[in-house]
Amino acid sequence: MPELSATAPVEIYRDLAIYERERQNIFARTWQFVGLEADLVRVGDYLAETLAGYPIVVVRDEQKQLRAYHNLCRHRAGPLVGDTKGRCDGEFVCQFHEWRYGFDGALKDAAGFATTEGFDARAFGLIPIRVETWRRFVFVNMDMAAAPLADLLRPLDEKLGARRNRSAIVRDRHPVACNWKVYVENYLDGDHLEEDDRESASHGSTHVHGVRIHGELALCDTHHSNAAESLWAWIWPNLGITVYRGVLLIEQMRPVGPDRTQIDHIFLHTAEDPGVDAAIHASEHVTEEHAWICERVQQNLDAGIYHQGILSSASESAVAWFQSRVGLALAIK
Repeated sequence: MPELSATAPVEIYRDLAIYERERQNIFARTWQFVGLEADLVRVGDYLAETLAGYPIVVVRDEQKQLRAYHNLCRHRAGPLVGDTKGRCDGEFVCQFHEWRYGFDGALKDAAGFATTEGFDARAFGLIPIRVETWRRFVFVNMDMAAAPLADLLRPLDEKLGARRNRSAIVRDRHPVACNWKVYVENYLDGDHLEEDDRESASHGSTHVHGVRIHGELALCDTHHSNAAESLWAWIWPNLGITVYRGVLLIEQMRPVGPDRTQIDHIFLHTAEDPGVDAAIHASEHVTEEHAWICERVQQNLDAGIYHQGILSSASESAVAWFQSRVGLALAIK
């Protein structure tokens, strides 16, 4: 007989104060996907993103190493770069008052302060962020003491096996009017995994089984005529990685407020793959369906009628694990 457990309280999906705690206790302390190493080839190439309200920039320095910083000047918080992708010519130049920083984060020129008594440029370097790569994917972490990215992803690394040359890229973005946790829980829902499998069954012989938790990573058992062609994984707190018909999908669930989420998709595939259009179309169709239900769930949570529900251990164990993990991070009992 499946066991039942209570869902998380409705307030965690609506309260602005909870969202601010999540920013500090979850997103400032976890590995967050930023982009692809393929976009950071030359010295000065950069990627800039806003992750749960935190402005981030990653740059390739003169030693060909990646460095990451908060995308803000130490003068009056102006942005170092204004675009999400580009190239700096040897230094960062603040877009506000033109303070200049080396890629090592050191302040090189503080416009208007060169002769100011008591001003020490060494005290106004950029605020660093950890940056690491995995399989040519770039991640950052604001917690300088966090465990290495490779430790987190080792079970997934073993599941993926040898790398494939997926060099072709398709990007897409979906704004969804719901709390980020509503979307994640839908993603982790065992019943929906089975439904998604039935949706894709007409395109291939994949069979989805139970979700297993490995540390802070969820993996779904799949059976497929070609095991390398099918994979489902989710990485705490907000990143999905799937392989369907040879197409690898990175799906990031980015909170932009207590009731707004941005779903970023990056599809990687081999350039000569003739089935990529069908695979991407099937994935985007599923995403649209999930976005629709998540927005309706959020509306019902906001209505003030629903307060708490129940979860089944048979199909919602991953949802229960996620809710307990959030509660642990926020110290919610």
